[in-house]
Amino acid sequence: MDFVTKLPKMTSSQDTIWVIVDRLTKSAHFLPMKETDSMEKLTRQYFKEVVLRHGVPFLIISDRDSKFTSHFWKSLNEALGTQLDTSTAYHPQTDGQSERIIQTLKDMLRACVMDFRKGLDRHLPLIEFSYNNNYHTSIKDAPFEAFYGRKCRSPICWAEVGDAQLTGPEIVCETTEKIIQIKHRVQASRDRQRSYIDKRCKPLEFQVGDKVMLEVSPWKGVIRFGKCRKPNPRYIGPFKNLAKFGTVAYRIELPEKLSRVHSTFHVSNLKKCLSEEPLAIPLDKIHVDDKLNFIEEPIEIMDREVKCLKKSRIPIVKVHWNSRRGPEYTGAENKMR
Repeated sequence: MDFVTKLPKMTSSQDTIWVIVDRLTKSAHFLPMKETDSMEKLTRQYFKEVVLRHGVPFLIISDRDSKFTSHFWKSLNEALGTQLDTSTAYHPQTDGQSERIIQTLKDMLRACVMDFRKGLDRHLPLIEFSYNNNYHTSIKDAPFEAFYGRKCRSPICWAEVGDAQLTGPEIVCETTEKIIQIKHRVQASRDRQRSYIDKRCKPLEFQVGDKVMLEVSPWKGVIRFGKCRKPNPRYIGPFKNLAKFGTVAYRIELPEKLSRVHSTFHVSNLKKCLSEEPLAIPLDKIHVDDKLNFIEEPIEIMDREVKCLKKSRIPIVKVHWNSRRGPEYTGAENKMR
């Protein structure tokens, strides 16, 4: 399960799509909803579209969205006997099935917007129908045919649907063979994708005593306009590697200024220092918080101007920030308060 958010509002004021995918047959449901819908409302929709049609699932994999981590959702699935698994940090492949389908869904939505302009919610059932009846490479079949054991009767392909000729144990044997065949195809697809990643992935390992650089990121709460003349550094340091935990975690020696930051980091946040220590980036002019994000706060307003358009006037101010970046123009003054 996953959500596609921040979509243009549909005719019924819905701006989010709830994507639910079956791991075995790859069949999917695209449920329109509002981002502000309560968990109780989503539960009713979940029972109507999933449980009513397919029964109670054994396992649900999702990300750590606030709706999936709520006490109501956990207690509900615990009562139903459904196991909940959530994706972990630095392991995006945990929820890769729904993420891949979301990419396909977005491409189909863009095509609908360009062709139909509006009424996206009217065409969402057709998008779901088209996806479930399209050939899937991993199972070498269409999700609809893998799920129901027969081709879908549609105007595109008028397959003859008559009374079933198989009865009793023959149906069980054929269904079991079909499930085993699909599992083998899915496993072959996973092995092929894993081999692609293994070829491109370079293992990174540090020894105790090595000098490493620590990755930092800009503060997401600041909105900037225009180009930045002095981009902030991506890495700070170097720091000494003190210990190694397992194969992907390291504890480094941080200065007193970063005492509120936890000293253990994932290997993807580190980079080996190959330069001399005098060439390293100092920390005296860099302000970071406990999550290693740059803290950028305005110090003073240096200049003001008004940009005149045909029907509006936009006040723009030039602000001096406390980071390594120089003075920059930003939006209207009321956005900074």
